Amino acid sequence: MPAEILIIDDNSEIRFLLSETIADLGHNIRQAANYNQALNEIDKKLPDVAIIDVKLDKGDNDGIELLNHIKKKNSDIPVIIISGHANIQMAIDSLKSGAFEFIQKPFDSKRLINFVKRAVEIHNLKKENKSLKSKLFYSYDLIGKSPSITKVYDLIKKISSSGSRVFIYGPTGSGKELVARKIHKKSNRNTKPFVILNGALLEPEKYELELLGAENQNGTINYGALEKSSGGTLLIDEVSEIPLETQSKILRVLTDQKFKRINGDHDISVDIRIICSTSKDIRKEINLGNFREDLYHRLNVVEINLEPLSKRVEDIPLLIKYFSEKIAKSYGISKLLIDVNNPYLLEYDWPGNVRELRNLVERISILAPNENSEKIDSIIKESLKKDVKSKFDLSEKNFSIPLKEARENFEKTYLSSQLKKFKGNISKTAEFIGMERSALHRKLKSLGIKGIN
Repeated sequence: MPAEILIIDDNSEIRFLLSETIADLGHNIRQAANYNQALNEIDKKLPDVAIIDVKLDKGDNDGIELLNHIKKKNSDIPVIIISGHANIQMAIDSLKSGAFEFIQKPFDSKRLINFVKRAVEIHNLKKENKSLKSKLFYSYDLIGKSPSITKVYDLIKKISSSGSRVFIYGPTGSGKELVARKIHKKSNRNTKPFVILNGALLEPEKYELELLGAENQNGTINYGALEKSSGGTLLIDEVSEIPLETQSKILRVLTDQKFKRINGDHDISVDIRIICSTSKDIRKEINLGNFREDLYHRLNVVEINLEPLSKRVEDIPLLIKYFSEKIAKSYGISKLLIDVNNPYLLEYDWPGNVRELRNLVERISILAPNENSEKIDSIIKESLKKDVKSKFDLSEKNFSIPLKEARENFEKTYLSSQLKKFKGNISKTAEFIGMERSALHRKLKSLGIKGIN
């Protein structure tokens, strides 16, 4: 796989020689002739491998400064240091600063090629390792067959490769971050960083520092979310919580595609995709003067809406099955005996949405990993703190009426619950309970239950 190699040297002949030698390996070459050019190239886009001359136009060790600059941005990037005025101490200093290799001019082409090959190989291995870790940690998928989730699937497929900005709406715990990650993973930016800036967790005075970064008096740099997500995707979670002053800075970045760090004096170009999410009514926030309307229109190119779990009841059994299998596997449990049609689970309002459901399954896996269904039902009832009795309880009232009437009460309750689960869809309900559609129609009519065709 071709890598992007940045060559930094003030000698044009050296740059030409290096470029020709490395280009023969099939890699893409970028060049910089002095310190400022190098800084702009690094800030514009980090390379896969850098080859840097120790002495440029700024001072005796400005190549080491560039090495440190790259390492602060991404410590995994291999940097090969070259010098025509080398000594042992200089080599030691560069390696201590994180250089991959040190080579003295005039250099042997074969030796340099070996260094570059090893650097690219190691960089690819680290990148692959990070990718595997990311897939392992963020391995949950979007699960459901309800119309609203099906629409979300379709939107993700359509917009992932477009690069357009996305605004995700949904209550807390509904999966906004998961949708953003799916968009990133399916995009052509999927090998680049996915960075989250959470507007709800930051103190107001720290927003700009976290977003833009800062250049400190001691020469060190705090890199902000914009630089950390270079080439990749930045998710601004709960964007409605960001102060108006910082909103204007985001608008400027979207307009100019560049920004200055706090205390910085040079522009840094950015190439990022911005995805925003909120659990608030953003239109209401605009009317209240809490959110800039011009910024909203810039960010809201494509809109994705996630419904609360209580409005997509038909997805609950699928989610329970999915999380049960996923979590049981991660805990080394053979199987969790959770009844996916438990009325407590289907009729609960789920204020914490999918996250609350996932947490419940995990709680069961910890407290009752090998228990029977009765023990698990007990944990479910206690966890959900449901005050109402199950509609299917054999109450004293049911024992005081004739069998026919009790059976009708049960059938009416059961079928009403199933219809609710499938949002009144007769065909889906009939398929699930194992009845012919026409027979179910007759049964519903006899019980006085109205369904939706």
